Amino acid sequence: MQDLVAGQIDAMIEPASNFRALVGAGSIKAFAVTSKARSSSWPNIPTADEAGLPGYSASLWYGLWVPKGTPQDIAAKLNAAMVQILASPQVKQRFAELGIQVSPLLQQSPDALRVYQKEEAERWWPIIKASGVKVD
Repeated sequence: MQDLVAGQIDAMIEPASNFRALVGAGSIKAFAVTSKARSSSWPNIPTADEAGLPGYSASLWYGLWVPKGTPQDIAAKLNAAMVQILASPQVKQRFAELGIQVSPLLQQSPDALRVYQKEEAERWWPIIKASGVKVD
């Protein structure tokens, strides 16, 4: 980020929350968001698709996992607590300030996370494999 502000590099892709203050101060310019839709926190910033990179989208997402074998009732209690926290006006406000969007309620279940994680793995695994990246 220091290199971007100093003009040592021309562009950078990072979570929006990392850039909020710098964009607000005018230290850097946001050209696009990489999500499929514009951010409700930054509605004037176009998507990568709108900015001239058709078909490109990549979003940072979060999930809460428990160890395999965790009793279903415990997982359900944790999920209910997380859904309640994400619905909190204070959390919504803070996330909006950071440019973080909360998934819609229908996507806040263990089953929805499982489906989404599988889709993301199927989307990115061929690219990772083709790149030849190795974990040391």
